[in-house]
Amino acid sequence: MSTEKFRMNKEIRAEELRVIGAEGENLGVISFAEAYKAAQAVSLDLIEISPNAMPPVAKIIDRKSVV
Repeated sequence: MSTEKFRMNKEIRAEELRVIGAEGENLGVISFAEAYKAAQAVSLDLIEISPNAMPPVAKIIDRKSVV
């Protein structure tokens, strides 16, 4: 089990993210604000899964799936 802490929702500091949607679809590179709104629209969380990529990669997912 990984003990790595993922940034989620408003903890994410990047202005732009490459986002993977809840169904695995590529939403492309979008602003943090757009990505966060997309996650809220489906009542899920925005989780930063690859913070060192350029731009960082985030996924819209239920946080319970990550913990």
